[in-house]
Amino acid sequence: MDIKKTFEKFDDENAFIKVSTQVPVESSRKAALNRKGNQLFNEGDIEGARRVFMTTGYSDGLARVGDFYKSKDRLLEALKMYWIAPDRKKSGPLIEQLAGIMKNLLHEDEDEQENLLYEGEENVYLQDRQVENND
Repeated sequence: MDIKKTFEKFDDENAFIKVSTQVPVESSRKAALNRKGNQLFNEGDIEGARRVFMTTGYSDGLARVGDFYKSKDRLLEALKMYWIAPDRKKSGPLIEQLAGIMKNLLHEDEDEQENLLYEGEENVYLQDRQVENND
């Protein structure tokens, strides 16, 4: 399975990580930006902090933003932050959790298909059971 092709299918939906070349930031500027990101995070400006941490590649900050997203049940966004951080201890269980959700959704879809109604000559059937005709 080509993971890159799989992710490319969802680019327009902003559902997955877009990978690009990061512009290097000199260390003194990076430290100042990370302090600013920490300040923004502590003040509750999570999105501002996320932008700063994404720019600098500050893994601890990205993981904290991921923790915030996870606490708000924004699981895909949390996974993005953990993946970019990279924090595999946090991304691994989240991937398993999301896979379980997908598995359940697929099973629900299968159950719906099994319960489709179809019409006989005079009656309506649900699988092999007859349902009253309302005519």
